[in-house]
Amino acid sequence: MNAFFVSMNNTEIERKFLVTSEAFKTEAVRSYEIVQGYLCKEPGKTIRVRIRDAQAFLTIKSGKLRPGIGKFEWEREIDLDDAKELMQLCLPNPIIKTRYIIPISADRKWEVDVFHGHKEGLILAELELESEDEPYSRPTWLGEEVTGQPQYYNANM
Repeated sequence: MNAFFVSMNNTEIERKFLVTSEAFKTEAVRSYEIVQGYLCKEPGKTIRVRIRDAQAFLTIKSGKLRPGIGKFEWEREIDLDDAKELMQLCLPNPIIKTRYIIPISADRKWEVDVFHGHKEGLILAELELESEDEPYSRPTWLGEEVTGQPQYYNANM
């Protein structure tokens, strides 16, 4: 891939985990509802429309830029009415979930997704990091790490 087109500012480094209990809810400072659909789900790239409460976003993700867990991610806020129209073009089975925000520090937070609909019962936690070797603490409700396991990518659900 030509370095001219890829900015490391668009690199997402995250770890993903199963959640073993709903104890995280007592630590959450807020939550919101998310509905997301996919315009494109191909190996190595996705184009997603997401509605989060009254905001909407268009996101493009691609496979790995380099060895490790970092991925390219480009996201922009879009008009809510446009997002609702785009949702009509999305592939079947949108993702419906409630996201809980659990702060760790001023610049770090756990995002815990409780899935509804066809993925009812699944609970995943994500933590975005600055580097792959950045240390982090593990809350008691955190279970097995599933980072890099394709069956836990939202686009594959």
